[in-house]
Amino acid sequence: MGDGDAFLALAETLYAGAPIDFTPARNAAEKAARLSGDRELAARIKGLRKPSVGAWAVNLLVRWEAEQIDQVFAIAQGLREAAGALDGEELRQLTRQRRQLTAALTTRARTLALEQGQRLSTSVADQVEETLTAAMLDDGAASAVRTGMLVTTVVATGVEGVAPEALVAFPEVLGRPAPPVDRAARVLHVVPETTAVRRAVAADRLAEAQGALARATAETERLRAAASEREAAVLQLRDEHDQLQRQIVDLESRATRAEEMWLEADATATESAAELPALSQAVKDAEKALEGLR
Repeated sequence: MGDGDAFLALAETLYAGAPIDFTPARNAAEKAARLSGDRELAARIKGLRKPSVGAWAVNLLVRWEAEQIDQVFAIAQGLREAAGALDGEELRQLTRQRRQLTAALTTRARTLALEQGQRLSTSVADQVEETLTAAMLDDGAASAVRTGMLVTTVVATGVEGVAPEALVAFPEVLGRPAPPVDRAARVLHVVPETTAVRRAVAADRLAEAQGALARATAETERLRAAASEREAAVLQLRDEHDQLQRQIVDLESRATRAEEMWLEADATATESAAELPALSQAVKDAEKALEGLR
């Protein structure tokens, strides 16, 4: 077996195994390659990234549920053909099937993960479902999922393409479907009680609900504090309004008094103006009398 085949076989073993075993097994293989003098192989092994829990769960599905994963890609092809033919009814039907299948596979992923001693949280389960959906919408995501060597989950909208090289352990694995688990191994595999899955899901939902309640409680307190501040501001503005109203009343009273005084002064001035001709004539008469006495 050449270095390339040995590396591929090792990678297959690592990415098919449990997450808890990945790092110790990779480090041991890297050390063995280094001790054997194959530094290039050791470097390649060291560069293998540990998959996220969501990516590992998708890898698990690809190996254990190969037939259903094939259905994912079949529906994806049907969606593309229906979209190309502008067949709205067919597109709606296939979209419903897509959602049902991804939801069922996500539930199956929870079960498989529990068999391996790994519980999937609701958020991780959402990542699994998003990745399966991405595989239906994007060819790059689909090619990455097929390898069974995802290192990260992916979200795709179908608008912008996904770079599959960034999703897998190493680019050379693209185009190579993961080998499915053989039937004998499937028969011997112990399937846990479905209640275990339901309990895990219920526990996750409880934790999420408790978190949502805590966040909602904090937000309610924040809004109440903001409301109290605004109430205080309203009361202050009302007080200022009352003060201004009193000032307005006082100013109106003073304006009225000033107007009355102006009217009185104007009336007096008018009266004085009316007396001016008579007074002017009296002055002239007095001047004339004085002149006669000289």
